[in-house]
Amino acid sequence: MQLIVTSFFDEATFTFSYVVQDPETKSCAIIDSVLNFDYAAGKTSFTAADEILKFIDSNDLKVDWILESHVHADHLSAAPYLKKRTGARIGIGSHVREVQQSFNKVFNNNSELDSEGLQFDKLFDDNELIKLGNIQGRAMHTPGHTPACMTYLFGDAAFVGDTLFMPDSGTARCDFPGGDAAQLFHSIKKIFTLPDSNRLFICHDYKAPGRDEYANETTVAAERESNIHVGGGTTEAEYVKMRTERDSTLSMPRLILPAVQVNIRAGHMPPAEDNGLSYLKIPINLF
Repeated sequence: MQLIVTSFFDEATFTFSYVVQDPETKSCAIIDSVLNFDYAAGKTSFTAADEILKFIDSNDLKVDWILESHVHADHLSAAPYLKKRTGARIGIGSHVREVQQSFNKVFNNNSELDSEGLQFDKLFDDNELIKLGNIQGRAMHTPGHTPACMTYLFGDAAFVGDTLFMPDSGTARCDFPGGDAAQLFHSIKKIFTLPDSNRLFICHDYKAPGRDEYANETTVAAERESNIHVGGGTTEAEYVKMRTERDSTLSMPRLILPAVQVNIRAGHMPPAEDNGLSYLKIPINLF
């Protein structure tokens, strides 16, 4: 019996979250959850996460994992809230330590935030197996967008995070700390070794020009043949040149500063200060 994938879309951050389930055991994993955040008001809410929980409850599912494909720069994670509600473990790629080290310097967190990844319950190494009910999944290290990017493979479904977008939208940027266009090229080629019919589920979509609907599912064959950045025989040199030139024109994601501070902590806010409130830092003239 084929595993079941259900998608949830947060239009405010253009983010797709997923519940992937083993239909035989009712075990499931939540991938790339969203914590709603009103930046202007500094207020969080759980609308997106509660939608997922409602689906899980109505289908009598058991959550084994809350997985992050990487430390997101465009939305805050709802992982702690989901863990509290479900008891599931939070997992991310083991190279999250490198991301923590980079951003500890940016936010001057070294005295407060360790960079050993201990905020997460599980750090996955490349090709490490993930048990989901009767399904044996696998974590594939696919860096380039960030050092910690993981593609999670369950059956014929791969959850690629920001590594790839829909074929008409291309690939992820590589200009964040630790990003590398050549590395991303090789990570994508690694994904392209999967069977042609393997389903690929992406984390973001912004409607490519000429497309009126959001989209989130494609295949290895479609990406290999027609991805506008890396498909159709594009060479590494061609890709690196394109990606580097394109990245130099892009503005920073609107939520990068709050999102990274929260997401390197596995979705937790910074420790409360003596007045009981948590604060997020805004470095001046960083970018």
